[in-house]
Amino acid sequence: MERATRGVALVAASLLLLAATLTVGAAMAPDRGVSSTGDADGGTLVGSQGGGPGWHEKGSVYLVENDSIAWREDSADSYFDVTRLPNGTVMAGFMHSGYDSGCAPYDPPCTKTGFRIIDPEADGGPAVVSEYAFPVRTAKNSETHDVERLPSGEYLLSDMEHERIFTVQDGAVTWQWNASSFYDAPPDPTRRDWLHINDVDAVNETHYLVSVRNANQILLVSRGEGVVEVINEDRRDDDDGSCRVRGEQLADFDGDGDVTCGNPEILDHQHNPQWLGDGAVLVADSDNNRVVELHRVDGRWEPAWTLTRAGGIDIRWPRDADRLDNGNTLVTDTLNKRVFEVTPNGTVVWSTGTPDDSPIPYEAERLPEGERVGATQYDSTGTDGTPTETATGAGTETGSSVPGLSLLLVGIRAVAPWTPFWFGESHLALSLVAVVGVVAGSVEWARFRER
Repeated sequence: MERATRGVALVAASLLLLAATLTVGAAMAPDRGVSSTGDADGGTLVGSQGGGPGWHEKGSVYLVENDSIAWREDSADSYFDVTRLPNGTVMAGFMHSGYDSGCAPYDPPCTKTGFRIIDPEADGGPAVVSEYAFPVRTAKNSETHDVERLPSGEYLLSDMEHERIFTVQDGAVTWQWNASSFYDAPPDPTRRDWLHINDVDAVNETHYLVSVRNANQILLVSRGEGVVEVINEDRRDDDDGSCRVRGEQLADFDGDGDVTCGNPEILDHQHNPQWLGDGAVLVADSDNNRVVELHRVDGRWEPAWTLTRAGGIDIRWPRDADRLDNGNTLVTDTLNKRVFEVTPNGTVVWSTGTPDDSPIPYEAERLPEGERVGATQYDSTGTDGTPTETATGAGTETGSSVPGLSLLLVGIRAVAPWTPFWFGESHLALSLVAVVGVVAGSVEWARFRER
C-alpha cells in the first residue's frame, strides 16, 4: 500500500509541477505586441516559412498594417524572402510540393522552388500571377530563400539545391556562380545540405552579397571575377566544429585536413545580411541568437554593435535584420515568432506576434522602403551614444538557457511550431522532470497492482 501511495503522490506532484511551469510561464511572458506608428506609413510585409511539421506547410505572405493583417496569400507550403516591386506586386521566394509535370530529373509528384509574383489587389483577393520554379530532390534544405530583381530585368536567385547563385530572364539562366569554384565540394551537392546558401543581394550592377550559412561566411561575388571579399575569413586556428554540425554540412572532402569555416564567434549560421556601405554589414547572426553589425577593421571584420535581447525577451534564432531609413532596425525573431523594430539603443518601438496558423517568420520588410543597400551605421554605443540593451542587460529573460537543452528545444519547435514563444530551456527542463516523475509514479502504481 505504501508503494501505491508513493506512486500516486509522485504522479500528482509531477502533474502539479508541469501545470505550474506552463501556467507561470504563460503569465510572466512579455507582450510581443507593441502598438506605435512603427508600421503606419506602408505596413510591414512578412514572408512566413510555415507552421506545419518541419515548417514545410502553411506558408504565407502577409501585410501587417496598423497592428492587424491587411491581406495574406497562403497557397505555397513555404514562403521566404519578400519584396514589393514598383508596380505594387510582391515577389517572394517559395517552395511547394505536389507538382505533376516538369519534374525531371525527378519523378512526379515533385517539389519545386523558385519565386512567385503575387498581386495583393487581384479580383477575389491576393493571387499568384506568375511563377518561376525548378524541381528539387527534397523539400528539406533545397529551397530558394532569396530573389532580387535587377535593373537589367533579370532575377537574381540563391539556390540551395545546387549551391549556387544565378540570374534568369524569360525563363532562361543568363549567368551563374557555383560555390564549388571556391569551396571544397562533395560529389553531388543535391544529396547533402552542404553550404545552405540562403541569401543573395545586389550591392551594385556587378557585385552580389552572398550568405553561405554553413561556412559562417558572407561573400562578395563579382559577376566577372568571382569572390572578391570574404566576411569572416577562415583562419587555421578557428574552430571548425560549428561548420560540421547537423550531420550533412561541411566536411574535409579533399582530404587536406581542413574545412573552410569562419569563426563562429563572429558569425554562426547567419541569414540575410544587409550591405550598409563599404566596410559595414548588418547580419541576423542566427545560431548566436543575436543581430550584429560588423565593420571591417584593419582588414578583419569585427562586431561593432550587437543586440541579443529586446523588450525583455532574449532573441531566438533571428533570420532577418534591416536598417530602416529612420535609423532603427527591423528584426525577424524566428523562434520567438515576432517581428519588431528597435532604436539604436535597443528600445522596442513596434512589435507584432505572428499568426497562430503560420507562426514561423522568415523575413520582413518595412514598406515602402524595403531593404536597401547603404544605410545608417551604428557603433558600439548606438548612433546617439546611448549604451545598447545588450550592454545594460536590462529585462528578464523568459526562458533562461540551460546547457544541453537548446538543440532539443529547436527540434521540438521544428516538430511542433505551435510551441509557445516563451517556452524556453528552463521550462523544458522542468517539464522533463515532471514527465519523468509521472512515468516513475506510474511504474510504482503498476507494480502495486501486479501484487
